[in-house]
Parts: sequence; C-alpha cells; structure tokens
Amino acid sequence: MNSSLTTEERIWAVFSHLSALALGMGIVLPIIGWSEQRRKSKYASFQCLQALGYQSLGYTIWLLSYLVVLIGILIVIIVMSYQAEKNGEAFDPLAGPITAVLFIVTFGFLALYLLLPLIAAIACALGRDFRYPLMGNRLARYLAYRKTDGNSAWLIEDHEDRWVAAMGHFSVIIALWGLLAPFTAWVVQGKRSSFLKFQSMQTMVYQVFVNILFIVAGIFYFFGVIVFFATTGLEGNPDLSSPTGAIWLKNGWLSINFGVGWLAIQYAGASSCTPNFQKGRTS
Repeated sequence: MNSSLTTEERIWAVFSHLSALALGMGIVLPIIGWSEQRRKSKYASFQCLQALGYQSLGYTIWLLSYLVVLIGILIVIIVMSYQAEKNGEAFDPLAGPITAVLFIVTFGFLALYLLLPLIAAIACALGRDFRYPLMGNRLARYLAYRKTDGNSAWLIEDHEDRWVAAMGHFSVIIALWGLLAPFTAWVVQGKRSSFLKFQSMQTMVYQVFVNILFIVAGIFYFFGVIVFFATTGLEGNPDLSSPTGAIWLKNGWLSINFGVGWLAIQYAGASSCTPNFQKGRTS
C-alpha cells in the first residue's frame, strides 16, 4: 500500500476503472479524469488512460471474441440442421449442448470482462500500481510511466494525446455511446492539442456516418426478416438453396464484409495515432 497517494488520486483511478461496468456508457469518465489529473498526478492520469484503453480497445477485443464464437456456433447449427434434414430427423437448435455452450459463452465472457475493472478498482483503492494484462506494461513504457519517479517527470504529452485519439477511433464499436469519447476529448483538451482536436473531429464525423448507416441498415434488415419469414413460413426449416434463402445468405455475407471493413478503417486510424505502442517504445 502506498500512503503517499492522495484521496483525490485514488478516487479518480478507482472510478475510472469502475466506469467500465457501464459497458460503454462510462467511457467519458477516464477522459475527464485524465484531463483533470494530467499535470497533477502521474499515477491518476496513467490509471485513467489505462482504463480508457480497456473500455475501448478491450471492449473491441471482447465483442469480437463474442462474434467469433457465435459465428462458429451458427455454422455448427447450420451443418447439424442440414444433416438432420438429410436424414429426415427433427432438429431443435435450442436443445442439447448448444444451449449450454451459448449460456457459458454469454455469461462467462461478460463476467471475465467485468472482473478485471473490479480488481483494478480495488488495487487502486489500496494505492497499488495496477496494470491490465498485455496492455498495462506496454502503455507504461509508451508513456514513460514509472510510479517510483513520483511527479518529478510527467508522462510524454504527445503520446498521451495520441493514445486518447487512438482510443477515440476504437470507441466506434460502442454504438451511439462511442461518440462520447472523441467529443469529450475535443471539449476538454481540443484547445491545447490541435492533433487531438483534428483526430477527435474526424472520428466524430465517421461515427455519426456509421451510426446513421447502421440505423438505416437495421430498418431494412427488420423488414427483410419479416419478408423472409412471410415467404418461408415460421415453422419448418427454410431451404437455403431457394432464391429467398440465397438472398438471406448473401445479405449475411455482405454484413460480415462490411463489419470487417469498418473495423479495418478504425484499426488503421488508431494504429496511425500510436505507431510505437505495439513495441512499447517512447519514441
């Protein structure tokens, strides 16, 4: 336990980590905490930046892991359904081990995602220097953070701005609430940093465009589902080789390609903001 840390430092660190429990809605708190503490406490500002990274980058990895597993389960269901239809047997996708796997994946991944911020908050409340697995040590090297130095030397300002801008790019995966990250960064630090202001502005424009596109696509898919079930019927297995089934599969394939392209653009933007982070270099 480090008794040299003030109550204010610990509060900002603790609540920045706990804001991850809001599943995207609390992403503004680490940015505000970093802005308030960046020239007051190196410990608090580092913990806030680390919490921001977990909520944006960590949320992205967590959600992608969900999607990969669910796509795998969907493929298994399609194959099993085809085999059952071929053998003239009834097949219920919600029966058997598939339901158990879905339950474990859904709640297991969620529990794992929420567990780390709780551990981080407890550690910071005790005055410990918490590091998230994989990300924490690299971010510390990237920002030239060493707790033993106290506040004698601040974090690298340019790398702070680049990290916040990069996490603003990654926050696009958080529907609607992800807009708050670049908007807050622009409001609290836009006047000081022209780089952060520009990156935040272009991220906001891109996120608004993507959200509008998702809403419009969601409306089309909603009516598409209605037409699909009206054509194939709510009972029985639809024939995916029929024209209607072919359209359904084509739309699914286009959705996957759109999602991959959308994430690739965000990864490219985030990588360009933090070119040395993966190697943990300070320059």
